[in-house]
Amino acid sequence: METIPSNAPEPRGRPMQINMFCDAAHANDHVTRRSTTGFVIFLQGTPILWYSKRQNTIESSTFGSEFVALKIATEMMEGLRYRLRMMGIPISGVTNTFCDNGSVVSNVTPDPTSTLTKKHNAIAYHKVRETVAAGVQRIAHEKGKYNLSDLLTKNLPVYKHKDCCACLLY
Repeated sequence: METIPSNAPEPRGRPMQINMFCDAAHANDHVTRRSTTGFVIFLQGTPILWYSKRQNTIESSTFGSEFVALKIATEMMEGLRYRLRMMGIPISGVTNTFCDNGSVVSNVTPDPTSTLTKKHNAIAYHKVRETVAAGVQRIAHEKGKYNLSDLLTKNLPVYKHKDCCACLLY
C-alpha cells in the first residue's frame, strides 16, 4: 500500500488519473553507446511532465536500458504523486505505465525472484517491482508504434513524428 504522509491535507475535488509512457533507445549514442531514457506523464489526459536524457550507465542489453528508464520514470512519478497529495489533490487509483518492451512488462510481477547479475539493474528491477506490489503503478505493454515516448528517444519518420505530436498537443 502507498504511504500517504500524515501531514497531507484532506483531498478535495475530483480524483485525478495519472498515465505514463516510458521508453529507452538502446545504445543510440554512437560515440559513447549510452542509451536514452524518455517518458511522458499525463494528468487527466494532459501531458504535464516529460523527460529525455542520456543514461549514466552503458547497458549491454535493451532489457537493462528499459529497466533503468522505467526506474527513473517510477521515481519521477512517485515524486509527482507526493506533490499532488501535498496540494490536496486526490489521485484516482494506480498510475498506468505503458512501455513497449514485453520482457520488462512480464518480469515486473509479484514474484520476488530476480536473476539479474548487474547490481544497478537488480536495483532498478526491485524498485519498479516494489511500486507495482504496493499498488502505486500498473505496468502494461504498449506496442512500439503507439508509444508516445518514442518522440523523446528516437529519430522518427515524419508520419510517426506528426502522429505523436498530434497525440501530445491536441
